[in-house]
Order: sequence, then structure tokens, then C-alpha cells
Amino acid sequence: MDRFENTGQPDWDWWGRLWPAPGETLRELGVESGDALAEVGCGNGYFALPAARIVDPAPVYACDLDESLLAECSTLADRTGVENIETVHGDARRLSEHLPQRVDRVLLANAFHGVDDRGALVREVEASVRPGGRFVVVNWRDRPREETTVGGEPRGPPTALRMSAEATEAAVHSAGDFSIERRVDLPPHHYGLVFER
Repeated sequence: MDRFENTGQPDWDWWGRLWPAPGETLRELGVESGDALAEVGCGNGYFALPAARIVDPAPVYACDLDESLLAECSTLADRTGVENIETVHGDARRLSEHLPQRVDRVLLANAFHGVDDRGALVREVEASVRPGGRFVVVNWRDRPREETTVGGEPRGPPTALRMSAEATEAAVHSAGDFSIERRVDLPPHHYGLVFER
């Protein structure tokens, strides 16, 4: 399967300028100790690794299509002593088949805008989350790309692909049995939506 549209993996330094404290962001989104978590499109682990520290001893399933990024995530986990992360090579559109158990949270960061069949993905997330669990979506604001600069350069998906928080919320509600728990402002360029199953 192909990647979601326009959801490539930036380098670690670039992530650091955009998300200087990923653990704090995850806590703001409600990630807690003991939460089994799956991150869809984890890349090399910029969010998955701090998530693993927060949820320990529960597992983090770091899911991606790119085996080289998963290998990098594993190497970084080994170097930093993170033992509760498990990389999962597979397509998020079949997420429930790839996870060994239902999880408390599924995280999808910077990718919902690029999903070709959002309804199918939401239904897979629903099948992968325990009753009472959460689906956390972080996405770029629907501003023109030239207004979302990082390091002086326009960043993020093309303007035409961007989705408002309201459009994202509607897409999740129309496809799955989720209710909105809260909306989180993630300045300068993002929002977070936390849905409860």
C-alpha cells in the first residue's frame, strides 16, 4: 500500500523546532501512565519514544509502512533504554490485524489530512481501541501553507489538503462510534482532537 498523501517524515531537528517538548504535548493530549498506545505513522519515533516513557510499563505499538524508519525507532529505543516499545510494520488501513491487542489510545499525528479513505481508517481505529479508549488526532491548522513556517520556510501539507478541526471532527463522527472528549490548541500550527469510543 502507498503512504498517506503528503505525510513524509521530516528530520529529527526539524521536529524539534516544531515540537520542542513532545512528552508535554502528549500529556496535554491525555496520554497517561498505564495506557497501552498505538501510534499510526510513527516514523522514527519522535512521539512514540516519549509516549513509551509516559505509559510505562504499558506497551507502545509504533506502526509504520517504512521499515527503515521502524529500524531507526528501534535503535533509538535501545540507545535510550526504552524497553516497552514494539515496532509494527503494516498498513494503518488494517491496523486491527497488526496489533496483538486492543489499546487504550491510538495516536495519529500530522497525517489525517492525507488519508485517502478516512472512513475505513476510523473504522480500523474503532476496532483497535478498547471500549472507553481514545483516538487522538493531531493535525495542521487549515491555514495557507505560506503562513505555517518553521525555520523561516513554509512547512506542512499543501493548503488544499488541510482540514479544519471541525472537518476532522465531522469525518471521525460520520465513520465511527466516537464522541469528542476535548479539543486542544497546539500552537503555533496545530490542533488536537481527543475522541472517546
